[in-house]
Amino acid sequence: MKEELLKLINLQAIDSEIAGFDHAIANHRTTIANREQSIADKEEAIVALKNRIELLNQKQRETKAEHEDAGARVKDRQNKMMQVQTSREHQALLKEIEDNKKLLKDTEDRILQFIEQIEQLEQEATELENLCAGERQLLAEEVDNVDKEVKRIEGAKKSVASRRDKEAATLEASHLKRYSMLLVKRDGLAVVAINESVCQGCYMTLPPQRVIEVRRADKLNLCPTCQRILYYPEEEDSADGA
Repeated sequence: MKEELLKLINLQAIDSEIAGFDHAIANHRTTIANREQSIADKEEAIVALKNRIELLNQKQRETKAEHEDAGARVKDRQNKMMQVQTSREHQALLKEIEDNKKLLKDTEDRILQFIEQIEQLEQEATELENLCAGERQLLAEEVDNVDKEVKRIEGAKKSVASRRDKEAATLEASHLKRYSMLLVKRDGLAVVAINESVCQGCYMTLPPQRVIEVRRADKLNLCPTCQRILYYPEEEDSADGA
């Protein structure tokens, strides 16, 4: 049984190595995805800025029209001042002229504010567009580098996977079945050591009798809590015998 347990320990080490390859590939692809998302976020922000700019331009055009109308009314009322006959009509025209002059000042101020806001937003949009251009260039370079690295990792993984198949083929069918089931259920960790009577899979303390049985290794011993296959590290045995 010790020989069978050693095979399971070796198989776990191989599977952990393969999982490391998969994790490295996933990290590289996450890096690319994050860069792509960063660009997409900036592009979305640019669209939002341009929509705001268009809205402000529309308001500016409307305000300019309002400004021109007010100016036209001032001139019209000033011309009418020469034709009025009564003091009441004169006062009414003066009030209209004053109101429209206030409107002229108000619309002029608003137009200037729109111009400032539009310039600010256009600057922000330009800066984001420049950042996007730079990030797209970096992304293209990163994609090329990641593709090369992933191919390298996949090549190494293929070699290790071949070794795994050979190792798995030497195991008893029932043991391989249990191991495979645990590998899936326990996040890629089916075989674990014990350290000071503690399972290194779930970190629960084992009963003393179970620790003794694990050290004997005359059968497969499972953690009573997580059901992982347990083994006693050889280095500890050597240390105890020294």
